[in-house]
Amino acid sequence: MAEIRQDRAAARRAQRRERAAAAAAPARPQTPQRTAAQPERRRSNFVAEAWAELKKVEWPGQSQVIQGTLVVLIACFVVGVYLYVNDQIWKQVVQKVFLGQ
Repeated sequence: MAEIRQDRAAARRAQRRERAAAAAAPARPQTPQRTAAQPERRRSNFVAEAWAELKKVEWPGQSQVIQGTLVVLIACFVVGVYLYVNDQIWKQVVQKVFLGQ
């Protein structure tokens, strides 16, 4: 029984020490005050970095752009035809089966 009391007392002392240490430490580190020039500097820095990245890009040539555009247009046409045919088929199914026409 005495051991249990000693353990509890030791635990309470440890908790008090932890609370005291937490209270002594600042809740949040102080951040330096921002001036009006800092956002402008960050913005210009972002633009400069973005421009540098754009210079690294290997842009496609005219033939690659035309080829890519044709692929997209053909794919859109094929999907459009598929959806139109599928819509017409299901229109007939719904009219005959569900509406009894």
